[in-house]
Amino acid sequence: QVQLVESGGGLVQAGGSLRLSCAASGSIFSINAMGWYRQAPGKQRELVATFTSGGSTNYADSIKGRFTLSRDNAENTVYLQMDTLKPEDTAVYYCNAKVVVRTLWGYREYDLWGQGTQVTVSS
Repeated sequence: QVQLVESGGGLVQAGGSLRLSCAASGSIFSINAMGWYRQAPGKQRELVATFTSGGSTNYADSIKGRFTLSRDNAENTVYLQMDTLKPEDTAVYYCNAKVVVRTLWGYREYDLWGQGTQVTVSS
């Protein structure tokens, strides 16, 4: 069984920093894409930052220059360093990964979501 475990959310004042981490564990053959999305109250879930299957990194325009996505491939972990946080960054942040698992019938990709971690930025 493959799962994503997130950590690092919390309450911070505007201008502060937080670091989120997401670790994928289980019988993983490979990870095609991995990153973070967020959902604010009353809004749809949106992309924050992700490593793509093509090897590039996508950032939402709203966080460019403030957030940095990094990874530890050996640990199947991604990190989201969030600096200069703003109240509008307040949301539940979800880790997402497209994980390839080897089965008896071949390889299969699973689209996994973490449980979510709350980030609250006070003004």
